[in-house]
Amino acid sequence: MIDTWPSPAKINLFLYINGKRADGYHYIQTLFQLLDYNDTLKIIPNNSGKVELFTKKKSLINIKNTIFSAARILKEKALFYKNINTINFGAKIFLTKNIPIGSGLGGASSNAATTLIVLNKLWGIQFTLKELALFGLEIGADVPIFIIGQTSVGEEIGNVLYPILTKEKWYLVIYPNINISTKKIFSSPFLRSNTPKKSIKTLLKSTFRNDCEHVVTKQFIKIKKLITMLSLYAPSRITGTGSCIFSEFKNKKSAEKILFLLPKNMKIFIVKSINTSPLHDLLYKNISC
Repeated sequence: MIDTWPSPAKINLFLYINGKRADGYHYIQTLFQLLDYNDTLKIIPNNSGKVELFTKKKSLINIKNTIFSAARILKEKALFYKNINTINFGAKIFLTKNIPIGSGLGGASSNAATTLIVLNKLWGIQFTLKELALFGLEIGADVPIFIIGQTSVGEEIGNVLYPILTKEKWYLVIYPNINISTKKIFSSPFLRSNTPKKSIKTLLKSTFRNDCEHVVTKQFIKIKKLITMLSLYAPSRITGTGSCIFSEFKNKKSAEKILFLLPKNMKIFIVKSINTSPLHDLLYKNISC
């Protein structure tokens, strides 16, 4: 029986900000590209009534961790919508963290999504993926993409998703050891937030851009210098609000050539794009969801 589950990363191939909502969120259009790179969660259900988290990064074991939030919300929704007594629902969760924190790769959102999907199965609650995606929005705007599990164009706040198929690419991803607050970037007075909304067809044919990049590179010279250097060899930009930078290549060998030119004091990895989450490959292959 499978007890260890993948929690994949993503990059935003483009990110356009179309305006600001009354609730403080922004209207966006973005292309979420799933990556063959992930954290793992070993999840062992029990009848203790409590969820325990174990990981080498002790700072992650706190009540604000999205894994705890996901388990709590799932129990609350099961009681409210399905009248299921969840008082004894518990689990031990062992997190192996590979995705850098505050990097724009979606690690925390992905962890929440994997927790929701797997505990929904292990606890026998049987919510649909669409229902879980709606619940996931209470944790963060990026949680639904990992629950739906398909490379997609995202609209509204990133929660309205249109799955697409992208050609396989290889990405050189650099984490410059900088943790960036998404909230601070989106609240910057220098943020470009009036990009006109376009059709998905038009977006996919256009040169990709990230509206947050100007703000990030203005605040972090290290990131600006890395993008400038990498752009000499391949299309390069930040993902999300950073801090990770990615460069796009048609094959792994081309990415490896550039890898050796980069400083050794940063986390750097080469990864290929995928269209379906590996979690979905394990749970839903050939099954209608």
